[in-house]
Amino acid sequence: MYTLLYVALALIVGGGAGFIIRSGSKRKSDEQIAAKQKEILLEAKNEAIKIKEEAKADEEDRRKRIDSLEGEIRQRESRLESRVAKLDDELKSLDSKRQSLNEREKSIDESIEEQKSKLEKIASLNKEEAREELLHQVELEFKEDLIAKVKEQKHLAQQEFDAWSRKILATSMERLASETTAEHSIQPISIPSEEMKGRIIGKEGRNIQAFEKLTGVDVVIDESPDTITISSFNPIRRHMARVAMERLVSDGRIHPGKIEETWEKVDKEVNKEIQEAGEQAARDAGIAGLHPDLLKIMGQLKFRTSYGQNVLKHSIEMANLGAMIAAEIGADVNVSRKACFLHDIGKAVDHEVPGPHHHISMDIARKYGMSEVVINAIGAHHGDIEAKTVEALIVRIADAISGSRPGARRDTYENYVKRVTELENIAKGFEGVAKAFAVHAGREIRILVTPEDVNDLEALKLAQKVARKIEQDLQYPGMIKVNVIRETRSHEFAK
Repeated sequence: MYTLLYVALALIVGGGAGFIIRSGSKRKSDEQIAAKQKEILLEAKNEAIKIKEEAKADEEDRRKRIDSLEGEIRQRESRLESRVAKLDDELKSLDSKRQSLNEREKSIDESIEEQKSKLEKIASLNKEEAREELLHQVELEFKEDLIAKVKEQKHLAQQEFDAWSRKILATSMERLASETTAEHSIQPISIPSEEMKGRIIGKEGRNIQAFEKLTGVDVVIDESPDTITISSFNPIRRHMARVAMERLVSDGRIHPGKIEETWEKVDKEVNKEIQEAGEQAARDAGIAGLHPDLLKIMGQLKFRTSYGQNVLKHSIEMANLGAMIAAEIGADVNVSRKACFLHDIGKAVDHEVPGPHHHISMDIARKYGMSEVVINAIGAHHGDIEAKTVEALIVRIADAISGSRPGARRDTYENYVKRVTELENIAKGFEGVAKAFAVHAGREIRILVTPEDVNDLEALKLAQKVARKIEQDLQYPGMIKVNVIRETRSHEFAK
């Protein structure tokens, strides 16, 4: 009984345990399936996100390519429109030129017909009638100038009373101005007696006129006892004139022939002096091996000032200063020394060659084989050309130091020299002009013409053209007298 009971109980317990075990195993399998499903679902989501991002990136890339293509198309359209507009402008320009050429051709034809008519008319005139016709044409051509001259003289007459009432003030101002530039633009010369003044002037002023014409300076003879004055803004010309005048006074024989002979000798001596000055300057600056012609140009700076400062001394000072600065900071001493020494060489010829002096200096340095480093350092010292090396900056600094010392420079004189140089250059720009000198502190320009190229009537026209050019291009106080000189010399020998 108990045995059966135990067997039944064991069966019940075993069955329950088996059920429990089977139920637990089933739950575990369901959980694994659910976890697997969740894992697959997560992977699917990640894959979907990845595919979506790749599609989005691909779409963005395509959009960028489309935008780029659209931009290129717009640029091409813009360039095409620009070319079309340019072609339209060119067509308009061609039409305008064609019209202008047609008008010019018509004008030329009319002028030819007019000249033919005049020639036919002249051919039928006798000598007296031709003379009257020529005078009539000259009168017509210069009618406006004559009227302007009459008005000018009338205006001057109206101002005469006021000018007279201010005479003392004007005289004082002129003396003050002369003292301001006396150190630079005039040179007094002692003479042994008042009788020598008469010799210098000569009969009817022929000696002093010959001297002034040959030298291009003003000889001022006033009431000052035993003294005459040489005046010129050009320092070389003034120096040569002083030496020539002193020799003439010492010799005592003063006449046009002797003046020319003395001037030729002085010219040769001063050229030698200029060469020696350039060579000595190079030695003082510690520079060797420069071309003799380059040294001759440098020697001319002995007679050149900039804002009252002697340019040759300034160049030597800068060469030594630049070399010291370069040595201190470890830059190229030789490049700095040469560039500083040559930086203002253009000022020796800036009255003959157009352009800023530092650009002229670069051209001269290049002509005589200076390196590009030196050339750049020369040109960059005024700031309008880029300083490519530290040596170029050294030149700029040395120039500022040398020029900024108290009393080293004076602006008024430099502006005066610039104005009278421009005045001479305007006159030299006309055909047939042999020489041009600005005298009387720039209030007169004397123009010497070649007699073979310019006749008397053309000399009159030249004076008027120069006057108009000065009025257009220069700013100046008062009036400037234009004096054209035409001289013909004939030589023959009696055997």
